[in-house]
Amino acid sequence: MGDNAKFCPKCGARILQEPAIIEKEQQPLEYKIKYQPSYSLLEVQLPQGSYITAEAGAMTYMSSNIEVKTRTRMKETGLWGTIKVSLLGGETLFINDYIAKGGDGKVGLVSAPLGDIAHLEVSQEKGYIIQSSAYIASTPKVKLDTEWQGFTKGLFGQNLFMIKTLGEGDVFITAFGAIDKHELEPGEKLVVDNFHLAALSTTCQYEVRMFGGLKSTILGGEGLITEVTGPGEVYIQTKNPQEFVNWLWRYIGPRVHASSRRASRGGLFGRR
Repeated sequence: MGDNAKFCPKCGARILQEPAIIEKEQQPLEYKIKYQPSYSLLEVQLPQGSYITAEAGAMTYMSSNIEVKTRTRMKETGLWGTIKVSLLGGETLFINDYIAKGGDGKVGLVSAPLGDIAHLEVSQEKGYIIQSSAYIASTPKVKLDTEWQGFTKGLFGQNLFMIKTLGEGDVFITAFGAIDKHELEPGEKLVVDNFHLAALSTTCQYEVRMFGGLKSTILGGEGLITEVTGPGEVYIQTKNPQEFVNWLWRYIGPRVHASSRRASRGGLFGRR
């Protein structure tokens, strides 16, 4: 059947297809990661009719011929399932498809954390488990498995939800700080603090557990950790967002408390 066919050559029925997104033979993705490693920005070149899926809110700029389609992250579980995970894990409700219409186009994508961006190649033999807050974008043949319990139940704890990528294509992840890549040999183990874990390949085995014992967790300031066993890849972000928030609160916390006390006494100018 030709690409421009309008009627079925067998039964004569009119062919109806989604005009915005038409699957084509996947070509190597053209992209650039600019301003590494601290303020990275992903720029993707989109041939006519192709598209890329990205986290809602990631778009910085795009060509005027780019059409945007918004959909929920969890089509299988419906809107309520999406809202539930969003409320529990602080995740974004939606993702966007950026489609090049009427010619080639480009899209610039970033994420909230100040840090690096890495490119991962997904194949039938190897996918990735990605911290959902680290996900930026993926190509059409990559499936974001949101039925996986690591996303729906937050198995990694501490309000960390993970996405499993399947299929084949390109995935881009971001990090808070730099990205430190470790390639594990078969049987080689690596222990990672969960807030520093950005991604690991599905060829790895993993176990999520408490750091040391309960006493070590409370007194040592550590929470849950993941012990990863190779073979495979582990991507670590060098900065911990929770530690950064705690550090920032040491400076702004006293001012917030002082403002609250003044407000309870009637404000700066006293009660009337």
